[in-house]
Order: sequence, then structure tokens, then C-alpha cells
Amino acid sequence: MRVFIVSDMEGVSGIVKGPQTAGGARLYDEGRRLYTEEINAAVRGARAGGGTEIVVMDCHGAGEEFDFNSLVPDLLDAGCDFVVQSRWTEYTEFLEEGVDGALFVGMHAMAGTRDGVLNHTVSGREWQNLWFNDTRVGETGINAALCGTWGCPVVLVTGDVAVCREATALLGSGLTTVPVKRGFGLQSARQVAPLRARELIEAAAEQALARRDEVPVYDPGHPCEVRVEYKSTGAADEVRYRAGVERVDDRVIASRAGDWWTAWRQLYL
Repeated sequence: MRVFIVSDMEGVSGIVKGPQTAGGARLYDEGRRLYTEEINAAVRGARAGGGTEIVVMDCHGAGEEFDFNSLVPDLLDAGCDFVVQSRWTEYTEFLEEGVDGALFVGMHAMAGTRDGVLNHTVSGREWQNLWFNDTRVGETGINAALCGTWGCPVVLVTGDVAVCREATALLGSGLTTVPVKRGFGLQSARQVAPLRARELIEAAAEQALARRDEVPVYDPGHPCEVRVEYKSTGAADEVRYRAGVERVDDRVIASRAGDWWTAWRQLYL
């Protein structure tokens, strides 16, 4: 069984403060270790669930040379390969070859979610809201659409209570979720102790892969419109003349195509 683990930092137990996720900040090394160990838990669970080829893709933009490069290689479980990419959604080779199930670890809620720890969508400085064909989504939706483009179902999402709720609403009740903390502010949460969180993630990964047929592959629809509301007119200025893209309001850009992947690449790549 081929398993894809897609990961982000903000949804990890023990991570609640911005400097834990920012490359070069004083708390970043602590965040990296916590992050890597939750990934290891998912790898162990995937292997127990029948995974024979497991690839981890870091999707956290920590800044500069740390973008999509926050895992601590020396701490990673030997049972996986891992990807360092230059740009989010750049790496698709594993998916193109065919993957049986995806595990999303350390996810966070979309921008504007009151109980979402470190909530944001893509860029906290530039992006406010994102829609796929009028469905408002966050980064879980982006990663799910990426997997779905090549027929891979998302079977597990871990993170805070808010993102687990968001993911279930988007992907259906067959999705397995592991809430490892409950937010009560942007940088405030009651958390499951990391050692126990890892136990929960490991067990859930194994169980989720056994139930992978219960979760449909996510498809935003055909044709597809990817619409972004930016926080400033300047951000919209930068993409307004791209092929397939229309500026529909001062701060809103719409990219339209016959499928999600084409619409996304017109806007983002």
C-alpha cells in the first residue's frame, strides 16, 4: 500500500505560538522536534496499517530556506521517504504514480476561525478567504484537492478541534480525525500532551487506512473556479493579468478552468 503523509506545523500538539513555526525564531527548533515526532507517529501507524511505501511532504512555509523544510531529518522514522520542495503543491510525482490513501498531520483551520489555533489560509499577510466553486476552504481543502486530482482519498486529518470540524464538513463523516488541542484564542489552547497525542495519531493512522474506502475522493467540481479574497489591492494587482484569471473586485481574483488543478496552477504556480 502506498501512503502519502501531508503535514503542517500549526496543528501539532505543543505548538501554539507563532515563533514555534517561524524559521530562525528562538522557539523554532522546539517546534521542529514536536512536528517531526507527530509525523513519525503517522509513519508508524501507516506501516502498521499495511503501508509499504510511505512518502512525507512537508507543507509548512517557515520562511526563506526553511520553507517546506521544517522536518528534522535525523529524527525521522526510517520507514519513510520525505520531500523538500521549493513551492507548495510543486511535488506531484508520487500522486501521479497512484496512492492508496493520504494522512494529513498537523493541520490548522482556515483564516477567520475563532477557535482555530494560528488560523490562516496560505498567507496570513496576504490571503483572507478562498473558495472552490463557492465552497469556502482552507489549506486542508487545497491539499485534499491536490490529492483528489490523482484519485487519492484523504483518510485522516489531525490538528486542533476547529480543523477537524472543518475537514469533516468538507470530506464527510467517513473521515478519521484526531484533535490534539482545543483552541480558545489565536495563540491559546488546551492540549493533549505530545506523548499521548502521538499514540492517538499512530492508532488512528492504522485504523483510517483500514477504512479508506469509506471516504470519497475529494473533487471541487468540473468546471472549477478558484476565487481568492486578498487583504490588499496590491496582492490582487500581482496576479490580475495571468491567463484564465479575472479581477472580479478590488481585492478578489477568480481563476477559472475545466478542472481544479488547471485553475489552481493559473493562480498559484
